[in-house]
Amino acid sequence: MENNQARHEEFMREAISLSVEKMREGYGGPFGAVIVRNGVVIARGYNKVLHTHDPTAHAEVEAIRSASQTLGTHDLSDCEIYASSQPCPMCLGAIYWARLKKIYYGNPHQEAARIGFDDSFIYEELEKPVEQRHIPTQQLLPEEAHKAFEVWEQKEDKQPY
Repeated sequence: MENNQARHEEFMREAISLSVEKMREGYGGPFGAVIVRNGVVIARGYNKVLHTHDPTAHAEVEAIRSASQTLGTHDLSDCEIYASSQPCPMCLGAIYWARLKKIYYGNPHQEAARIGFDDSFIYEELEKPVEQRHIPTQQLLPEEAHKAFEVWEQKEDKQPY
């Protein structure tokens, strides 16, 4: 058990180290992540929002993209993620879509909010009816859009995910 705990701490320290190193280099905020499979780090990610001008370039998303490319699959259900901070709503969604089996994190989301990375408004928006959200949202051409779903339903060689 102690050895297992030491391994978890080693992986978390790597995520934390990435967060500090890459933040200091100007890539983005202080966030790092590593993905581990069978006790081996297979992917690393760090916040690249400022460097890439991509608001989705969060550490966890970058690590998931790298792990998926390395393993040649979108299914990371045999992997765990170590994140220097509790994942934001977008990253949490990506983690669930990738089917990672466990999340370890360092800083709680309240600490991220305290230093300017507050995502509570996103959770609040998700609770509201669509018509009451801050960003106006309008459905267009649902009948035409539904055709793509019909094609998917009828596709014989589809690969569900």
